[in-house]
Amino acid sequence: MRQRRISADAVYSVADTGEVIETYPYDTSHPSELILGWVSARPLHIVLGHNEADDEHIVITVYDPGADQWSTDFRERRL
Repeated sequence: MRQRRISADAVYSVADTGEVIETYPYDTSHPSELILGWVSARPLHIVLGHNEADDEHIVITVYDPGADQWSTDFRERRL
């Protein structure tokens, strides 16, 4: 997050208000989901795991989705 200049506040905001665009129910260790959210005009993707046993969420990664890999609205992968 530090290298990408993404603050913890930005992550919390996207996790709370973002849109789930992909789910990964069979991820190892915990099911997870890809969330798209916006911080000002900046799109962010967060992969968030859910440890149901402890009822906790785990940030797996956070990144700026690249326009070369994602649709113009950052919701769908380009093939």
